[in-house]
Amino acid sequence: MSSLSNENSPSDRREYRVVITGAGIITSMGTGWRANADGFREGRQALREITVFDASRQRVQRAGEVVFDAPLPENQLTERQLSRLDRASKLLIYAGSEALKQSGWTEEMLAEEPVSICLGTSAGAMAIGEDYYQQKVEEPTRQRGLMENVILYQPSTQGRFLADALGMQGQISIITNACASGANAIGDAFRWIKKGRARRALAGGYDALAQMVFAGFDALQALSTTTPRPFDAQRDGLALGEGAGLVTLERYEDAVARGATILAEVVGYGSSTDLHHLTQPQPQGDAALRSMNMACEEAGVTAREVQYINSHGTGTPLNDVAEGMAIQRWAGDWTPKVMVSSTKASIGHLLGGAGAVEAVICLLALNEGFVPPTTTIRTLDPVCTFDLVREPRDAELDCVLTNSFGFGGANATLVMRRLP
Repeated sequence: MSSLSNENSPSDRREYRVVITGAGIITSMGTGWRANADGFREGRQALREITVFDASRQRVQRAGEVVFDAPLPENQLTERQLSRLDRASKLLIYAGSEALKQSGWTEEMLAEEPVSICLGTSAGAMAIGEDYYQQKVEEPTRQRGLMENVILYQPSTQGRFLADALGMQGQISIITNACASGANAIGDAFRWIKKGRARRALAGGYDALAQMVFAGFDALQALSTTTPRPFDAQRDGLALGEGAGLVTLERYEDAVARGATILAEVVGYGSSTDLHHLTQPQPQGDAALRSMNMACEEAGVTAREVQYINSHGTGTPLNDVAEGMAIQRWAGDWTPKVMVSSTKASIGHLLGGAGAVEAVICLLALNEGFVPPTTTIRTLDPVCTFDLVREPRDAELDCVLTNSFGFGGANATLVMRRLP
């Protein structure tokens, strides 16, 4: 049977509960669940001097660069494929391998029914394109070997590397929707399973640091020249980061039947588009509010039931105000009770990977009983009428929400619950 089956006839409109049974994460905070859980619990900042390219001519030379401190996980790639892996593909394999291992999905399960993959990215294979350009500049007449780089210059190749590495045979979908991409990917996979079009899926997002992307953000003067301070009155911009976050999703009944450990249930997904301006959100957060309302309506929850919001919180002057206004309008008189933080202060903005990585951070918080603080704040912006968590805080969480809002007006919201 196809991984995206049409098994539901018009007379069979059953909807399935969808749960997460595995999660993988790699960020500048560290590799894997444990390193990231410990770092985010403490609110550690993991920004460092950039080494993957020469940033000396930029205003800013720091970012959330990943340190590969562990060998590439065991995988099914050939020697030729391994030799062609770019940085972004390696990030995917680290996160995907951890998610698959934690899920308990066996080779027999993967062979029984193909598992679909849904990935979100913004920069995608940009670094491969940069390498091609640099080689052509240095050796204008060279042809041999360069066409391989051209072939690899598409995100679907990175998805294929991941599928081959993990032995997955289902369809591969790539979403490129700015900073909402990773959350969109998890949301789409959630819908596949909920609507009966798939039993299992691997979903998430990724992005690697790329010089052209970094230079573009620097030219826009969107990068902080000090340190990112989301929701601070004197914030001056964001930091860029890199990494990957992937989750395994499946039907609740299947997970229970095989005795799997359930990390959370995905209960709501919302998306919207803000047409106000290419890079500036509507000041009152209209589209952001629509995304949050849509997700909560599907989840059947109100602001009083959502204990924690992992905000988009980039640290840019306009974005934080718009999101803050959306949260106020969404929560109403309950706003002071809602805990909010931005983990971009710790690892930077992962662009297309941000929404997925932050969804995994929410899983860390749900399962380990803490709220990741934003420790770089000095003076609160007046828009912060919610409970902005600035110091490490233990908390038994049952329901969390994560926002991802991007350039071009792309918005996505996910709501997840911890099962009893």
